[in-house]
Amino acid sequence: MMRKQRNGKTRRQRGRRDGRELIPHPPPIQSFGITHATKLRFITNAAVQQQVITFQNLLDTFNFATSAVTAFQVFNRVKVRAVEMWATPVIGNATSVQCEFTGNQAAQEGDGKIHTDTSMGIEPAHVRARPAARSPLALFQGPGGAGVAFTLTCPSGTVVDVELTLRALPGVATATTNAPAAATAGAWYYRGLDGLALAATVFVPVVNTSGAD
Repeated sequence: MMRKQRNGKTRRQRGRRDGRELIPHPPPIQSFGITHATKLRFITNAAVQQQVITFQNLLDTFNFATSAVTAFQVFNRVKVRAVEMWATPVIGNATSVQCEFTGNQAAQEGDGKIHTDTSMGIEPAHVRARPAARSPLALFQGPGGAGVAFTLTCPSGTVVDVELTLRALPGVATATTNAPAAATAGAWYYRGLDGLALAATVFVPVVNTSGAD
């Protein structure tokens, strides 16, 4: 059936020019960078008290080596979506976990809330904390990222999951805060949540140890 005509032409004919379909202009490009959303898991091998985790630490968790003693961040922007913690209960004692989104950097502060839970039974102490929507952690931070993202308090053996959105934009890569000691040039490594290599970190990444430095 013929489509409704206007000015003597059908709708299909109006969408053609010289016998060809009209092509709309290309859609806008949101970013030339690479964005990666991930959940990282760590297990503490010692108790920590008000352990500071910086944005630099978070960016250092993914790094690539250019020599045995030099490594650079894979990503240069980071945004925290959530931190979740589980601590093994101790019968007859209290077990606590705590996360505070301090977000401390020049002229900025975090949400000021202390997210904590204490177990006195057989279930683990458990916290799932998300930064406030308009706090610094809700925005991408970096490069460099010396500001404090959050602080953690928990016993040894605590499982810590950190949900991040990482972004790599064109530019010069930032070196890791702590240089590797015996890395393989061209290899990609994980680090602890505190930015330290596997041999020194309190937050051991749950990955194949050959891929952690």
